[in-house]
Amino acid sequence: MLLVVLSVYFGVRALSEFRAYGMMGGSDSRTITMTGHGEVTAVPDIASVYFSINKEAKTVKAAQDAVAEVESKVLAFLREQGIEDKDIKTSNASFYPKYEYKAGVQIGMPCTPDYCPPPGGGKSVIVGYEASESITVKVRNTDNAGKVIEGLGALGVSSLNGPDFTIDEEDTLKAQARKEAIEEAKTKAELLAKDLGVRLGRVASFNESGNYPMYYSRDAMMAQSAPESVVAGKAELPKGENTISVDVTITYEIK
Repeated sequence: MLLVVLSVYFGVRALSEFRAYGMMGGSDSRTITMTGHGEVTAVPDIASVYFSINKEAKTVKAAQDAVAEVESKVLAFLREQGIEDKDIKTSNASFYPKYEYKAGVQIGMPCTPDYCPPPGGGKSVIVGYEASESITVKVRNTDNAGKVIEGLGALGVSSLNGPDFTIDEEDTLKAQARKEAIEEAKTKAELLAKDLGVRLGRVASFNESGNYPMYYSRDAMMAQSAPESVVAGKAELPKGENTISVDVTITYEIK
C-alpha cells in the first residue's frame, strides 16, 4: 500500500511540473514576447583630438629628428594645458622612402653628331625619406578643446581632426538605459498577460541591442568639418548632448 501511495504521489507531482513548465523548448511551450526601449542623454565629458606629424629629409634619421622636434613642442604645449601623459597616445609611427623616376640613355649607344638614341633604361631612385607619427589626445576639460586645437595648429601638425565628443563612463549610462528598456518590456508583457487572463512565468529568452549616436549642435559640426575656421575664429566648440539607447526583446513563459 505504501508503494502504491508513493507512486501516485510522485506521478501527480511530475505531471504538475510538466504542465507548469509547458514543455520548455518544445513546440507546445506558451510564451509572450515583448520589446522595450531605454534612452539616456548626457553632456559629453571627453573630447578626443587626432593629428599626425609628417616630415621629409634626405635620411631616415634626419626625418625622424624633425618629427621628434615638433613632437617635443607639442608635448610641452599639451602639458601646459593640464593634459596628463596617460591621455596622450601614439597610435602609429612609421617612415618610408620617397622615390623619383630617373630616365637614362641606352647603354652602349652614345650620342653622335648626327643621332642621339632616345632615353631608355630609366629607374626609380630614392631621393629622401618621410617620417610620420600619429597621436591621439584625450581632453578631459571639454571647454578647453578649442584652445588645444588652436595651439596644435599653430605648432605645425598635419591631419588635425576632432574634437570627437564622447562620454567617459559610458557603461553606467548604458546600464541605466538597459534598466528602462527592461521595465518597459516587462510592463507591456504584464498588461497583455492580464488581458489574456494568464500569469507571467520565468524569462525564457533575452536579447539586447544598443545604439549610441552622437548629437552635436550645428556650430560644433561645422567646426569639426572645418578646423581652420576654428583656429581663425573663436576657439569655443559647443558639445551638445550624446544619447545612449538600448533595445531589448524579452520572452516570458505564461501560466
